[in-house]
Amino acid sequence: QVQLVESGGGLVQPGGSLRLSCVVSGFTVNYYTIGWFRQAPGKEREGVSGISSGDVSTYLLDSVKGRFTVSRDNGKNTVYLQMNSLKPEDTAVYYCALRRFGHCTGVTGAYGYWGQGTQVTVSS
Repeated sequence: QVQLVESGGGLVQPGGSLRLSCVVSGFTVNYYTIGWFRQAPGKEREGVSGISSGDVSTYLLDSVKGRFTVSRDNGKNTVYLQMNSLKPEDTAVYYCALRRFGHCTGVTGAYGYWGQGTQVTVSS
């Protein structure tokens, strides 16, 4: 059974940092593409970052470049999203997702497996 579980969200002040984790079970994470998405209230879900199988390529939304970094720990079957210099507009529920075939992309329909999400709130 495939399961993706996110953690690490919370309340942080502007300029602060958080590291989100996505623990994958049922698949060996190194062989698949993992994406990070977010959805703010009243907005569509958008692709934030991703890392392709074998770390061939990564993806970052323009608005998070220079602030967010995606990485993978194959020994823990976990993918991380390090978020620095957080801004109020980063507030959203963050999801990780797995794509069995193909490189990373910010297109939600390309991913077949999703976690339940973790809330990130950036506020003073």
